[in-house]
Amino acid sequence: MNSSFNKKYDKPVIKKHQPDDSYKFQPLPAPTGKYPYHLDLESVQTLNDRDKLAFHMLGDTGSIRNPDFQKLVVAEMIKQYQQTDGTGKEPMFLYHLGDIVYNFGEASQYKRQFFEPYQKYPGPIFAIPGNHDSDVNPDSRVSYKSLDPFRAVFCDKQPQTVAFSGEAERKSMTQPNVFWSLITPVARIIGMYGNVTKFGVVTPDQRKWLVEELRSADAERPEKAIILCIHHAPYSADVNHGSSLPMIQFFDGVFEQTGVRPDIVFSGHVHNYQRFSKRYFDGKTVPFIVAGGGGYDELHPVAATSDSRFTGNNALFNHVSLENYCDNKHGFLKVSLERTEKGIRITGEFYTLPHEKRVEPGMNAILADRFVIET
Repeated sequence: MNSSFNKKYDKPVIKKHQPDDSYKFQPLPAPTGKYPYHLDLESVQTLNDRDKLAFHMLGDTGSIRNPDFQKLVVAEMIKQYQQTDGTGKEPMFLYHLGDIVYNFGEASQYKRQFFEPYQKYPGPIFAIPGNHDSDVNPDSRVSYKSLDPFRAVFCDKQPQTVAFSGEAERKSMTQPNVFWSLITPVARIIGMYGNVTKFGVVTPDQRKWLVEELRSADAERPEKAIILCIHHAPYSADVNHGSSLPMIQFFDGVFEQTGVRPDIVFSGHVHNYQRFSKRYFDGKTVPFIVAGGGGYDELHPVAATSDSRFTGNNALFNHVSLENYCDNKHGFLKVSLERTEKGIRITGEFYTLPHEKRVEPGMNAILADRFVIET
């Protein structure tokens, strides 16, 4: 078999002949906090150094079949968390990019798929919902609305034991909405919500909020970076989803309207790691990172150029390149931010896990990709 047959795409792809699943859209729940839906990190976590911040990030961790890989990932993140050296570089929390619970966001699944695997993770866990977290099981014996369980875990009025957690020590979080911003001394982390459909839907109200959020965040530059997160990956080269044209068009439209672009965009949805760079007309390059290999047992390979089910020919992919990827191992990101004389330095490190389904003493995670952004 010649190498050209196996050559992988080095740009985003569209998966052809996708069915219309817009009927899956679910109404958004009411917010639990006040507009503009901000949560100050320092109300949750004590920071020793306001000029530095590090945190973990991943998505797509739940699994209805095999939780082994998720447990491996969590064990390695715990080791990093506990490597306290006083430099401010140890992770302070986990930011989850969605799909915490499969296949439908049922309360009965949170104990096994979330609370038990993360029971020993020392830090707070913030999250945005994924499409599976938002879906509703039509055959459920318990009646519930979209995101009811997610809100009980992440959008509570005050921290308390979650009724369906199995009496877990981890209390509920107080995020003000299913789309919201985490306010930190060095960055505003804007979390969007893409609903249930395969390629994502953003409501007009949420779009209006994002426009205002980007403008107010831009006013804080260069003192703070702007990090944008959404579950549905705008750009992808994988065989399961491919790119989301609705998300690309949505973000391009908002960035053009506001004249503001984030410093980096993070997504899950696709079960692998991909790092894209998009160069804009003014020369600014924004990384788009997919980090959805957080534990779901099935990973999504990057498509081969010989695969006729996919195409990379679309004007929306102009000036977008796939810089690096890992599609055969689970893993997680460590994101570090540090204030410099000019702005904020963002360092991303992607760690992969060995696939032997066991955890040896010491650090098993291997650094597979590293990137640095100077804002």
